[in-house]
Amino acid sequence: MAAAARPPDSHDSHPPHVPVLIDPLIEAVSPVSGLWLDGTFGAGGYTRRLLEAGAERVIGVDRDPSALAMAAPMQAEFGDRLTLVEGRFSELDTFADAPLYGVVLDLGVSSMQLDQAERGFSFQKDGPLDMRMSGEGPSAADLVNTLPEADLADILYHYGEERASRRIARAIIAVRPFETTLQLAEAVAACLPRPRPGQVHPATRSFQAIRIAVNDEFGELIAGLEAAERALQPGGKLAVVTFHSLEDRVVKRFLQARSGGGGRANRYAPETEETAAQFRLLTRRAVGPSDAEVAANPRARSAKLRVAERTAAPVTPLDRTAMGLPGPKDWWKETL
Repeated sequence: MAAAARPPDSHDSHPPHVPVLIDPLIEAVSPVSGLWLDGTFGAGGYTRRLLEAGAERVIGVDRDPSALAMAAPMQAEFGDRLTLVEGRFSELDTFADAPLYGVVLDLGVSSMQLDQAERGFSFQKDGPLDMRMSGEGPSAADLVNTLPEADLADILYHYGEERASRRIARAIIAVRPFETTLQLAEAVAACLPRPRPGQVHPATRSFQAIRIAVNDEFGELIAGLEAAERALQPGGKLAVVTFHSLEDRVVKRFLQARSGGGGRANRYAPETEETAAQFRLLTRRAVGPSDAEVAANPRARSAKLRVAERTAAPVTPLDRTAMGLPGPKDWWKETL
């Protein structure tokens, strides 16, 4: 889910990409060696640190072809130690040419995507209402301009945890079609109370929900975790950085289910039989950013890191119903 990078210019207020939680990540997976896969290559920040920390080679995967095109200088710098692949991290086990010593996933939208108005991710910059990470398939405009009100409300509620989902969906239907991000952001903000100082923009949750739906982010996440389990060698490390509670819930429940058999992934899930654990937790609780990191990079404030080590236990079928996947998945695309 990492995105295209662009060179900074004199008007940028921050670097194009700062790897979040990179220091605790490297500490948790050390010593770093062997073959790694960075499933969300983006601007290459995690890949660079892994190579500098001792990885023999890193396979950098990104679904956005422009991200890989911008990586030419880094490819020249590291030569054969860096292999770039255009693809989805849900298929990462098919890109690995040997058992992996480690997998890194940095989920969600990246700084570069937010900063590039033409990608249509930001409600603070006017651009086409797109939000597609790969540039393929239905866009955000297709979603908001076509879906029935009830379906749109479901997406806003399940993927954005937006309590005013029905009110927002009703407002969108009343004034659509939309062509740009600011048109949509203004329509959402107009039907909600004005935020108090320090509160997030009223369109934050709606934009998150639409982006998640457009890119099938939760389907990708579960498939990617399963692919990492298949590809990692015994002793290999899985490190996942999330940026909101829905992502973290899925990662947490996956690792709970795969790290020591039996019990319930949550109190509503059925109790399962004890089985051999596929992972050993290296971080019992999610690791958050330090005050210094948040001060240097405010976008790190909601980040959480979870790290686990692959055991020698064989891969077994995963009960996806216990993973905490929120609400609808790809059903809405059938109506477009």
